[in-house]
Amino acid sequence: MNKRSMQSIRNAGCSTLLLVGGLAQAQTSPDVGPSSAPGIEALQHQLTEQQGQLEAMKRALAEQDAVIKELRSVIGDDVLARKRGGAGPGITGGDNATNAATAAAAASAAQSTPNPVNAPQQVVGQPQQAPVQAQQGQQPQQGQPQQGQPQQGESADSQVAGVDEPVGRPPERDTRPPEIAPITDQPGVLTGEGKLVVEPGFQYGYSSNNRVALVGYTVIPAILIGLVDVREVKTTTYLASVALRYGITKRLEIEAKVPYVHSSGSTVSREIFTGTAVDNVFNSSGSGLGDVEATLRYQLNYGTEKMPYFIGWLRYKSNTGKDPFEVVTDCVTRCVGNATGTGLPLGLPTGTGFQAIQPGITWLLPTDPAVFFGTFSYLHNFARDNVSRTVLNGDKEFLGKIAPGDIFEFSFGMGLALNEHASFSIGYDQAIIWPTKQNGQTVPGSVRVTQGTLLVGYSYRFNNRYTLNLSVGAGLTRDTPDLQVNVRLPITF
Repeated sequence: MNKRSMQSIRNAGCSTLLLVGGLAQAQTSPDVGPSSAPGIEALQHQLTEQQGQLEAMKRALAEQDAVIKELRSVIGDDVLARKRGGAGPGITGGDNATNAATAAAAASAAQSTPNPVNAPQQVVGQPQQAPVQAQQGQQPQQGQPQQGQPQQGESADSQVAGVDEPVGRPPERDTRPPEIAPITDQPGVLTGEGKLVVEPGFQYGYSSNNRVALVGYTVIPAILIGLVDVREVKTTTYLASVALRYGITKRLEIEAKVPYVHSSGSTVSREIFTGTAVDNVFNSSGSGLGDVEATLRYQLNYGTEKMPYFIGWLRYKSNTGKDPFEVVTDCVTRCVGNATGTGLPLGLPTGTGFQAIQPGITWLLPTDPAVFFGTFSYLHNFARDNVSRTVLNGDKEFLGKIAPGDIFEFSFGMGLALNEHASFSIGYDQAIIWPTKQNGQTVPGSVRVTQGTLLVGYSYRFNNRYTLNLSVGAGLTRDTPDLQVNVRLPITF
């Protein structure tokens, strides 16, 4: 109970004491006769009514005090302090909010009691309206809701608490991971529920490898009797793709990606077993549909500043592209032990030729002002039986069962928001590729390969619908492509 409510009870008590004093004086006065008995009974009746009103007011105030204590325990003082920031008088502190609720309760209790017509009751009724007028500061104008009363569409409990959210429900927080400039194929932020994202993209890749083969024997360490095979292979790849992502729920999305590949390669070499000193250039190229992919992603938890966001995903890669065994190889009859021909494919494939499945998990840890992220994944290639490759003149060379090596890949990085539109990311990606097996045996010359790539990404958000993403990768090992440039433009519908 606040001071105004206590003053109301004191005034009511004073009125009651006046009635009691008048009754006592009437009973002890020698001048009172039988004719004054009805007046004494009227005073006793009024006294009983006043006591009942006081009890009703006490009960109403106790109920309001219990409601306020319950609201404080549900919402919490810290939430009230944040929500009251910048508010006007009456909701800037806990005492004022309590006073407003207590005054409203006292006014409602006074309105619910009967209205006696004598002077002592009018004395009690006046202090009951004073707290409400003090809270208002002035009389409300026509068409404006009175302070202390809920407005249209607003509950009384929310106005008493001084917050916008309904009482008993905590304020909603953002459950989506923070957006970063993407530098890998797996985005960190899922598509919103019921929204569709169309992402056209373009990738440019370039790699250059040198190979030196010595065939012969040495008489002394400085003299080699035999042939030297030197080859320099340069490959350029252009990949245009369209990815479609749809948000099934707030935490689940599905993606489909359709690529179109064009690649060209140039091999500079001196053919083995010929002894020529002239370099030959062997060119080849290939274009067509690549391997179509489908991915399912699910946000596992709602992260905090101490607990990362975890997003699990499962990717399936088909073998819709032209595989390496379908292109014609430059051999007369066979590529093994053949002295004629280069043994190189006359065209370049647009796919791997094997179906694969890749489970993985992505994590993001927001720490103001940076966001740390990373990915772990494992790609398993399904083996193929009865594989044959095409050689020159349409002949087939039987290879048997081919099982490409699986790939374990991980990446990590850091993203930083430059302003509300631009962001920057830097990271590292590493893939470990196991050897390829043929008919259960490791293919000669096939070894475990490690690819390491340094990644840098930029992102610019034009508006809520268009975002431009640019990433650059530089190879850190000999087996890694020298350069990769990715440009993507996700469009949200």
